[in-house]
Amino acid sequence: MSDIQVVRIHADQRAETTVTTGTKAWELFRDDADVIAARVGAPGQQSLKDLSYELTDGDEVEGVAIDSADGRDILRHSTAHVLAQAVQQIWPEAKLGIGPPVENGFYYDFDVETPFVPEDLVKIESAMRKIIKENQRFERRVTTDADALDELKDEPYKIELIGLKGGAGAADTEGASVEVGAGDLTIYDNIGRNGEAKWSDLCRGPHLPTTKRIPAFKLMRSAAAYWRGDEKNKQLQRIYGTAWESKEALEEHLHRIEEAERRDHRKLGRDLDLFSFPDEIGSGLAVFHPKGGVIKRVMEDYVRQRHIEEGFDYVGTPHISKEGLFHTSGHLPYYKDTMFPPMEFEGSDYYLKAMNCPMHNLIFRSRGRSYRELPLRLFEFGSVYRYEKSGVVHGLTRVRGLTQDDSHSYVTPEQAPAEVKHLLDFVLGLLRDFGIDDFYLELSTRDDSKPEKFVGTDEDWQVATKVLEDVAVGSGLELVPDPGGAAFYGPKISVQARDAIGRTWQMSTIQYDFNQPKGFELEFAAADGSRQQPVMIHSAKFGSLERFFGVLVEHYAGAFPPWLAPIQVQGIPIAERHHDYLFDIARQMKAQGLRVEVDDSDDRMQKKIRNAQLQKVPFMMIAGDDDVEKGAVSFRYRDGRQDNGVPLAEAIERVAAAVASREQV
Repeated sequence: MSDIQVVRIHADQRAETTVTTGTKAWELFRDDADVIAARVGAPGQQSLKDLSYELTDGDEVEGVAIDSADGRDILRHSTAHVLAQAVQQIWPEAKLGIGPPVENGFYYDFDVETPFVPEDLVKIESAMRKIIKENQRFERRVTTDADALDELKDEPYKIELIGLKGGAGAADTEGASVEVGAGDLTIYDNIGRNGEAKWSDLCRGPHLPTTKRIPAFKLMRSAAAYWRGDEKNKQLQRIYGTAWESKEALEEHLHRIEEAERRDHRKLGRDLDLFSFPDEIGSGLAVFHPKGGVIKRVMEDYVRQRHIEEGFDYVGTPHISKEGLFHTSGHLPYYKDTMFPPMEFEGSDYYLKAMNCPMHNLIFRSRGRSYRELPLRLFEFGSVYRYEKSGVVHGLTRVRGLTQDDSHSYVTPEQAPAEVKHLLDFVLGLLRDFGIDDFYLELSTRDDSKPEKFVGTDEDWQVATKVLEDVAVGSGLELVPDPGGAAFYGPKISVQARDAIGRTWQMSTIQYDFNQPKGFELEFAAADGSRQQPVMIHSAKFGSLERFFGVLVEHYAGAFPPWLAPIQVQGIPIAERHHDYLFDIARQMKAQGLRVEVDDSDDRMQKKIRNAQLQKVPFMMIAGDDDVEKGAVSFRYRDGRQDNGVPLAEAIERVAAAVASREQV
């Protein structure tokens, strides 16, 4: 035994510690029950390790808490192993696929003869609880390819993963990097109380120390999934689950799921008669019904006016173009897979446009430009089309036909910082106008390890990135780095907005582009008479109108504020003799631009009120004999509050004021 020096990092405090050779990571954290793994290694070269990892001289060691991002991933991956062990206990013939952690949970793929049903998940959960209670130890074992191939000869999918180990295809294999990676090939054994291996799996790790460290989990559902995400491969059965650091955290997560289901814009879109996706048109192509059309028009009108107030010129461009345009812009080599196939016409290939910027460049280039015109800001509601795979199309939030509130600012390099700030202020103000006021920023930059995916010089990227970073930092909002997430032509700021139940949605983007002005040979006459190249700054405030619409439906759970609500007031007569009175009120309100309907059906009053509540109408005006006699109404709010005998003029003013102020009634 000899002494070695390690550095223990805890709560950003560094403490040099002398330990003996053979000391395990867990010994540094024996008094911290929340630590389930460690980040270990030489300074700047730390990696995640099991707590059983044996420390070496000079190691820096930082505990990984179970409620941290890495800790939850380890918890969920370990739970996925317990799931697979339970499945093979019940169905010994089941073949193992992969079992990585994913956002808020995990999954594991299995090749089984019969698809899983909900009753199977109950049996599997019961078996998992027994495994957890047994307190089996996760033990890492280094092996060779040859030994692993022999040991796993009955697991064809694991054999395939071994073949991918360290190869070019491994990084592109869905989930495979969680199972195997470059370097040592490792297997994890689940060791029982008597020291016998209960179950084994090919895995890179790390894992929890024991199964008993899994505090709370639940299996959610099963579904079919192609092996490695390739539809040419065999379809396996995937079981999804979730695991959390406490029962309370699990319950909170399940409550969020219930709330998300209640707010699902696809269901509310049907219930409120807002939009649909007819099979006759095609997947991912929405049609807006009259009520949805009202909301869409109000959104468009408001945003169009706001763009004009912010100095933008409204333009319009066609839905298709010759392919040469997208070669000039640089999009075809990078985005062709997300564009619909070309159409041959009059000897040329035409593409449905997937972006508006190339056409705006042609508008800029249509005549000579002077520095006095800059910033030149062009804006349109441009319809674009993206060939999204069927597996990712999701309601309005992931469509194939979308409308972008797309703008492009052409500025001098010196004007770029101020223009980016102007755009970010515009974006954040607009989101607040629609009732979304909790957000942070993400800065997407170039991945220097994959230079072939990006164009431009190092200097171009440094200048552009610094402009965006300075503006983002100056906003005072949280800034999260996104290395490698930039578009091929430049870095971008994304506004990540949280909705009413805390989910994050990517909304607006601001992108700095030094590539397209060069490709289109855009120029302006500078003050000294020289010809110079402008900088182009892309900005989409909603991102896409469809996506923003879907997010708003879920944010408000369909109960839109009065200014956005398709029906702002529902007139409810107590009896047929009160119809004319309410129809006259409706005419007065419509003359003020308010959206009013009168329910003149044969339903009883209480059912009419209930129907208006189900349609989430902000205001109801109920009229009976006393109201007609006094020139008043019973004024009822969406939350059930009611004021009786409200004079008609006051009732109308209440609605008009709420709409004008955009208050969140």
